[in-house]
Amino acid sequence: MERFGRLLDIMDRLRAECPWNAAQTIDTLRPMTLEETYELSDAVLKKADKEIEKELGDLLLHIVFYSKIAQEEGKYDIGDVLDRVCEKMVFRHPHVFSDKKAADATEVSENWEMLKTKEKGGNRRVLSGIPDSLPPILKAFSMQDKARGVGFDWEEKSQVWDKVREEMGELQVELDAMDAAAGSADKSVGAPSADSSEEFKAAYSRAVEELGDFMFATVNAARLYGLNPDTALSLACEKFRRRFTYLEEHTIRQGRDLHDMTLAEMDAIWDEGKAKGL
Repeated sequence: MERFGRLLDIMDRLRAECPWNAAQTIDTLRPMTLEETYELSDAVLKKADKEIEKELGDLLLHIVFYSKIAQEEGKYDIGDVLDRVCEKMVFRHPHVFSDKKAADATEVSENWEMLKTKEKGGNRRVLSGIPDSLPPILKAFSMQDKARGVGFDWEEKSQVWDKVREEMGELQVELDAMDAAAGSADKSVGAPSADSSEEFKAAYSRAVEELGDFMFATVNAARLYGLNPDTALSLACEKFRRRFTYLEEHTIRQGRDLHDMTLAEMDAIWDEGKAKGL
C-alpha cells in the first residue's frame, strides 16, 4: 500500500510540475497504452521475467495516469476504479464469495459469461464487451470463446474440421474465379485496379470474404484444441524473422544481393538456418 501510494504521489507531481505529463489527455495516452500492452505481450512470449516486471509497471502507470486525468475532470478516481473491479470480481465469482459451487474451470467460465449478461440491467449482449479495435485474430478467438460460454459451440471438437475444409474449398473456388477473370492489369497484383473488370472485382470481393471465413474457422479449430492462435502466429512470425534474417546476413557476408539469387539458392540457406534450430 505504501508503494502504491508513492506511485499516486509521483503522478500528482508529474501532472503539476512536468509540462509533457500535464499536456496529456486520454486520447494522447491511447496509442502509447497500446504500445505498452504489446511490449508486455512480447515479454510474456519471450518468458523474460525482468522485462515482464518492467512492462507491468509501465502499464500500471498508464492506469494511474488515466485515473488521475479523470479525477481532475471530476469523473472518477483510482479509488473508484479499484472499487469497480473488486465489485465485478465478487459478483462474477459466486462460487468463491457465496455458497454457490462450481465443478471445474469450464463451469466457472460458462457462469462468468452468463453473469456478464445480467449486468447493466440484463441488457448486455454476449459479444458486446469485445472491443472493435481488438486485432482480428484475437477478436475471432474471443467471440468464439464467449459464444461457447453460453453453449453455442460444436458438440465434438472434431466436427470443426468439416467446416475448415468447407471454407477452404469455397476460398479456392473464388481464387480460381479471380484467376479466370484476371485481365492484363491484374496479372501481377492481386488487388483490383482502376482498369480491372467488374467480373474480377466481384471475384476479388468474394475471395476476401471467403478468406475471412476460412481464417475464422481455423481460429475456431485452434480454440477447440486448446491452442491460442495469436500466440501461435506470433511464434511463427518470430521463427520466420530468425530464418529470413539468417538468410539475409549469410548473403551479405558472401557479398551477394538477395535480388540476384535464385529461389533454390535462397531455400538452401533457409534450410541451413532451419537445421541450426533457428
